[in-house]
Order: sequence, then C-alpha cells, then structure tokens
Amino acid sequence: MNSETRTTVIFVRHAQSVYGSDDRNRPLSDAGLEDRKIVAETLRDRKIDAFLSSPYKRSMDTVRPTAELRHMDIRTDERFRERQCGDFSSDSLARRWADFSWAEANGECLGSVQERNMEALRDVLREYAGQTVVIGTHGTALSTILNYYNRSFGLQDFLRIVSWMPYITELTFEGEKLLGIKELNHVEKTIPQ
Repeated sequence: MNSETRTTVIFVRHAQSVYGSDDRNRPLSDAGLEDRKIVAETLRDRKIDAFLSSPYKRSMDTVRPTAELRHMDIRTDERFRERQCGDFSSDSLARRWADFSWAEANGECLGSVQERNMEALRDVLREYAGQTVVIGTHGTALSTILNYYNRSFGLQDFLRIVSWMPYITELTFEGEKLLGIKELNHVEKTIPQ
C-alpha cells in the first residue's frame, strides 16, 4: 500500500469552554486558552495541508493558534457542528446512546449528528486525498464518527473522553477505508455540574 495515497485526519476536540446558553458562541475558558498550546505542541512537527472546523467559536479558537503558526486559514463546515441540545432529563444521555434515532424535546438525535458529520468527512477524504487535515470538532460529534467505524463505541466510551478538552486523535484512511485510529494527546478537565 502506497503511503502517499493515505489521508490523515486529525480531529481536535475543543479545549475547555465557558458554559452558557449561546452554544455556538461559547468562548474558551482561561484554562482552555492556555491548553491550545498543547494542540500546537502536539502537532508541531506535522506537515498539515488544511485546517477545517465546526463553525462554533470554541472549536475554531482551539485550532486557530496551530493554523496561525503555519499562516493558514481555517475553513468552516456547518456539518461538523455539535449536537443540538434539547430539554435536559437525567436519562437523556443513556437513551440517546441506546437508540441513535431518539432525541429529547428540541434536541437532535445521534443518528442525525452522525449522518451529517460522516457526509462532511467523506467530502474531506475526497477533496484532500493523500493529505493531512486538522478538523476542530466537539465531543459528541467526534464520538458519533468513532461509533460509525466501531459500532461497539458507546456510552462508556463517550464518558471516557467527555472530560478530555482538548482531545486530539488521528484517523488514517486509504480512500474512504479507515486503516487505524491513534490517540495523540488529551487534557483531563472537570465538567461543571
């Protein structure tokens, strides 16, 4: 297999952000702003051909310093956005992971999140074939991608990474076929209750 035809996608789940009602525009916390340096350091010696991101502020701001070091722009793709959260109930998380077609009132089901994220990823794999791409993303969005390639990835796997902000993982492809997944780095953070 020719390594020149391999495409590398490095997903960067955003650093810690300030929680609030405006999900799209939530800024990074002071710790999150500091932790962006870990992303830059982790990817320092990597050749990167493009930066993409969810349009959400926290995702773009997490990968921005790494892109700026290379004098590169970040292209946003709405399909990589986070799940639309609805009305909270204590059993919502478990129900969503047990049934990808279920969503709480005013929320988005994981099946929908997975479908749009995979559509965007397939487009990336075609457009950037043989290259290395960094994508700024979110915990749930990334988890649905990981579930697509490994159906046993479920609630417990999501809970393992839910407090990792940032979380950097590398997926290697031959065409659209996944060859491997490698976790590159993460920072454990406390999630406010």
